[in-house]
Amino acid sequence: MRTRILPAFFSMTIALLSASPSAANQLLVGTATADITPEGPVALRGQFHLRISKSVETPLSAGVVALESRNGDQSLDAAVMVACDLIAISDDVRRMVREEVAKRVAGLAPAKIFFSGTHTHTAPVLDPGSFVLPKEGVLPIEQYRAFLVARLADAIAKAWNGRAPGSVTWGLGHAVVAYNRRAVYADGSARMYGATNVPEFRGIEGYEDHDVNTLFFWNSEGSLAAVAINVACPSQVVEGRSTINADYWYPVYTALRERYGQDLCILGWCGAAGDQAPRPMFRKAAEARMAKLRGLDAMPELARRIVQAVDDTYAAVKDDRHSSVPLVHHVETVQLPMRLVTEAEYKESKAAQQSAADAIAKDPKAADRSHTAMRWHGRTVERFEAQKDNPNPLHEMELHVVRIGDAVVCTNQFELYTDYGIQMKARSKAVQTFVVQLAGPGTYLPTERAVRGGSYSAIVQSNLVGPEGGQVLVDKTVAAIDAVFAPRE
Repeated sequence: MRTRILPAFFSMTIALLSASPSAANQLLVGTATADITPEGPVALRGQFHLRISKSVETPLSAGVVALESRNGDQSLDAAVMVACDLIAISDDVRRMVREEVAKRVAGLAPAKIFFSGTHTHTAPVLDPGSFVLPKEGVLPIEQYRAFLVARLADAIAKAWNGRAPGSVTWGLGHAVVAYNRRAVYADGSARMYGATNVPEFRGIEGYEDHDVNTLFFWNSEGSLAAVAINVACPSQVVEGRSTINADYWYPVYTALRERYGQDLCILGWCGAAGDQAPRPMFRKAAEARMAKLRGLDAMPELARRIVQAVDDTYAAVKDDRHSSVPLVHHVETVQLPMRLVTEAEYKESKAAQQSAADAIAKDPKAADRSHTAMRWHGRTVERFEAQKDNPNPLHEMELHVVRIGDAVVCTNQFELYTDYGIQMKARSKAVQTFVVQLAGPGTYLPTERAVRGGSYSAIVQSNLVGPEGGQVLVDKTVAAIDAVFAPRE
């Protein structure tokens, strides 16, 4: 939730880490899967109140695909893509994993590794101080984080050291997984998960992206080694439970491994989906009836749709494999204008912060939600006060754009509203564009239309960056895509 300044030497390194594609190159592929399930009860991220996991309903995992393009003994470029069953990736975790990887492997620039979260709300908290934890009966956040860092670093090292000649292709399918979750009313207001069965309801605020973009990777024996699946929807079917659960991705993993082999590495990529959810806003009775008749609840039903899309795509593209493709990995630290806090918003947050502090003082045992609210509003107060000295604050974000043949993968750290992802896809020079959000610590990035409607996810307390910065992000991403597809000498 806070900006972080990258060291100057790291920024300089990033600026130099692009290589020219070659027509005479060889694609090397390495894969690994890590179990990142906590070994004991942990605090869960995703709600304002504290939840301690009571059980493990499904394991959590991280998939790693390491790519390198070589021309003989010359390394042309590289990319290591890590997808985790987590809500997002904190700056500290990213830094710590890169440092550990540097100790384990040689020849891999740390900036060539990017991480993303599936945005499950039933996975561990990664940031100390997020909640006031009990003194007993729960793993300290730092302890789980150290465990996670070691597991991820080991998996990255395994994937990188195991890379060998392979091939790749890309394909597009479709599945209804995401539903826009913001209802709009007659007075122009909007509300996340707002009622739709009332006379004031006028419609759903934004677009829904039903693309299922898929990358397939084969090893030197011709066996399918990995698949990256890009779905513009967070994994939040069971988001309120006090359990460990990878949500709808887990039945996707299970079904695909039954079809293609238990060693299949799977990257679950959440597309631009800040205003989306995996459950409908209306026609709920019809949906419930069909679920009953199929004998499937929400998670296996969504998995069925995704797996069917992947299967259909695989059948169409499996013979269009490429072992020699341009691999260009552009990494850039972009500066985005932050959303400014108005005086009215400052006063509102100041009052809410004080109210939460009073509630804690009155009853420390009931400090759970009040502690979170105090920190949430407190950050907005701090931003307003900082604006006095810096009226045009900027937020730094690490942007990755990876060209793989005619496909491109572009990342951002936000819960990015879907309209921005659509802009990126529409303006991209790639045949197929994968937009991967939550490759960083999160925070919503709403559209101008959403800000006018208000409500959670579109109010200033929910946003470090607003619509102005969102458009800058789109433009910079498209410019980076243009660069990796530009003719090279």
